Amino acid sequence: MIVLVAFLCALEFFLVVFFGLMFFRQNRSLNLLHRLRRHVDDDSNRFQQSEDIYRRAIKLLKRTAKPLGRFNFTKSLDFKLRQAGIPLFGAEFIIVSLICAFLGVILLYVITLNVSIAMATGFAIPLLLWLWVVVLVNRRRKAFTEQLGDCLTTVANALRAGYSFQQAMDVVAKEMEPPISTEFERMSTDVAMGVTLEDAMEQMNKRVGSADFDLVVTAVLIQREIGGNLAQILDTISETIQERIRMKREINALTAQGRFSAVVLLMLPIVVAVFCWIFNHEQMQLFVTEEVGHIAIGVAIVLEILGYIIIQRIVDIEV
Repeated sequence: MIVLVAFLCALEFFLVVFFGLMFFRQNRSLNLLHRLRRHVDDDSNRFQQSEDIYRRAIKLLKRTAKPLGRFNFTKSLDFKLRQAGIPLFGAEFIIVSLICAFLGVILLYVITLNVSIAMATGFAIPLLLWLWVVVLVNRRRKAFTEQLGDCLTTVANALRAGYSFQQAMDVVAKEMEPPISTEFERMSTDVAMGVTLEDAMEQMNKRVGSADFDLVVTAVLIQREIGGNLAQILDTISETIQERIRMKREINALTAQGRFSAVVLLMLPIVVAVFCWIFNHEQMQLFVTEEVGHIAIGVAIVLEILGYIIIQRIVDIEV
């Protein structure tokens, strides 16, 4: 039993680490490591073996997920994963979620010998992975917006130096950090493949989903239709975006107490329950063994979630 639990834990840990490394593989620091590995003689074979294992695993994953790619719902999931910056297709993400759910069910059943808990874990793991994707999308959009002001300044300076707009985008893709460099590089690639600049910017606007960048796209498209000083227009938009970011940071500072209250609201019942479980175990058994206890726990969880959502709505001030 112990050996089986240890094996399943190791297998799930390997999957988490593997796909985590696959996600961060496009990071600039890892790309630098791959560029420098040719100068390291001792580790070259080890890097080559790791690369071979990685390619075989990805090839197996793609082959397994290929039948699911025919369904329409995977296309919307593809778009969501591109927004999150996850280098997986929708069908591949579904396969990964099913594998993690299957291992979680087996692991929880071996530990608890309770079918209900194991099945609940099997449903919870894909949901948690989807919530992780949503969090990554919002975090990436926020990071993109914070970089947008400096990006527009860079583009405006490049235009004043005599660069074309396409060349200015290449400068942003090479000089700035992800996620904005990744998005501009993808847009430059689309243009190089024959997509018009207008369509490439519209596709990037859909991926990013930022109201600030939508303003930039509108300004650029209007300038290409009627003409004008694009560098000056971008400077004005950059100042507006940076002012909005400054106001958002001030609002976050003023609402920090409310957001901290939401975290305390979620964590305090859990801490109290653990404390009572340790020092008053017999009384807490009523919540586990009795049906009334199960109902009380369910109602408490629902009220906790509602309280957290209400507090977040109060402190979430649009700028």
